[in-house]
Amino acid sequence: MTQRVGFSDIHIEYNRPVVHGRHLFGGLVKWGRIWHPGADSATTITFSSATLIEGQPLPYPGDSLDALRVRVTPETGQHMEVLAFYFPVVGPDSATLNLHWGTTVVPIRIKIPH
Repeated sequence: MTQRVGFSDIHIEYNRPVVHGRHLFGGLVKWGRIWHPGADSATTITFSSATLIEGQPLPYPGDSLDALRVRVTPETGQHMEVLAFYFPVVGPDSATLNLHWGTTVVPIRIKIPH
């Protein structure tokens, strides 16, 4: 999936795991452990220009490709059977990217500096 924000393209590549009646967060996805969203492989997100994620500048990835970690506050939403990424809000220089799986929605604020 690709979304344009300002003059920047945001490209997300991911596989879509299915809930299949499982208890997700705190069950399948253990608390306190690193988890990558996606099935079989990690999700990748690329930006075509300088970007702030939750107010922090996104550096170029290093050897581990783990470029940035941010704290976000999850919300509760309608049940989503398959993992989805979508942009409910897109402005001229900012957007909100939602990670949504089961009833958990994780909003991630993105800003493209001028």
